[in-house]
Amino acid sequence: MEPEEREDRTPLLKESQLGAVPACCSARYNLALLAFFGFFLLYALRVNLSVALVDMVEPNASLAKNTTSNVCPEHSSTINVPRNTTGKKYSWDADTQGWILGSFFYGYIITQIPAADLGVGYLIAVRALEGLGEGVTFPAMHSMWSSWAPPLERSKLLSISYAGAQLGTVVSLPLSGLICYYMNWVYVFYIFGALGVLWFFFWMWLVSDKPETHKSISCTEREYILSSLKDQLSTQKSVPWRPILASLPLWAIVVAHFSYNWTFYTLLTLLPTYMKEILRFDAEENGFLSALPYFGCWLCIILSGQVADHLREKQSFSTVYVRKCFTLIGMIGPAVFLVAAGFIGCNYELAVAFVTISTTLGGFCTSGYSINHLDIAPSYAGILLGITNSFATIPGMVGPVIAKSLTHNNTVGEWQTVFYIAASINLFGAIFFALFASGEVQDWAVSGYHFHRN
Repeated sequence: MEPEEREDRTPLLKESQLGAVPACCSARYNLALLAFFGFFLLYALRVNLSVALVDMVEPNASLAKNTTSNVCPEHSSTINVPRNTTGKKYSWDADTQGWILGSFFYGYIITQIPAADLGVGYLIAVRALEGLGEGVTFPAMHSMWSSWAPPLERSKLLSISYAGAQLGTVVSLPLSGLICYYMNWVYVFYIFGALGVLWFFFWMWLVSDKPETHKSISCTEREYILSSLKDQLSTQKSVPWRPILASLPLWAIVVAHFSYNWTFYTLLTLLPTYMKEILRFDAEENGFLSALPYFGCWLCIILSGQVADHLREKQSFSTVYVRKCFTLIGMIGPAVFLVAAGFIGCNYELAVAFVTISTTLGGFCTSGYSINHLDIAPSYAGILLGITNSFATIPGMVGPVIAKSLTHNNTVGEWQTVFYIAASINLFGAIFFALFASGEVQDWAVSGYHFHRN
């Protein structure tokens, strides 16, 4: 079989084969919406520290010098409302802040407030423990979608659920800024922590692991999902670790995931600092402008998911072609605009526009490499994501530390170096994925598999 033919062998079941299976009020789209709100809160709990940290640190504690000739002039807010100044301040330098930001994770959010008073080491330790709770969410969700997402709806369903992460960032950044400005930074953690507990009860009440065990799913929808996946899932009892770890398509996802996360985590944790120290926006403006890029990314994720499945179903584009194209757009585009953002000086409008475009284009990756785990091995999608996400967590730990160590004086030139590094890693990941990715179910991922053409 020729390589071009092998790319199209994954069976895709159209709804017309089983009759109409509506999306509205269906169990699979209800799952997508609940997952959306879950990832919304997940990332709200992640990024609120990035904004709160700006208000937690004593003024100029992170700078060897207060200003340099390369730092932009003050850009004052047009809103002249007195801000609350009762929040406690800590004398953490740039390196310490980098370690704190690098350890941010989801978990026991309420413990952060006493943790800060007990010292930096304790705060970092607590944030690391939170990661034990956060780290399972993406692999667990991928594992659920391997049983719930029909092949022709993967891009739509997964883009809806994971887009919640971007909207959580969009809401959390400005809202955290407002809370810090008008109230006290401690309430940032109280409010989002309480919402997380509320969501947990809804998730436990309404969600089932598989369509077979869902209490209110229709017979038509259950049959549609199960029939569309019956030739893609494995009945093997043991995990084929050796072929998994030797799979080049998997390592293509690993490299792409690592590369994308380097840029994503760098901006996620340090964009508020860049807005404050370089562009000189105050806390209230900082939150809103830092959120703007992620609003664009959220829109891009939702729309690109629809387009990706349309191209596969209606236009008969192969899965691998769609995944590679969307990954190239979602990684090379951000690299170009991120570098450009470092060369426009103190042009506030262009700086915000370029960073926004850079992050927005990254949304294409959700329908690119991010879903590719389910394409090549649906039965082991959770395991594969656990592998790739383990490597992709490294940028979250070391990226902010390296970036902070390169920006001690917060000069434009220092930030250009940070952007250069991120863009170069992005470019490498995009090329590697384009060369070695696959869109077909791998032989080791199924048992008794019969090849079909799309």
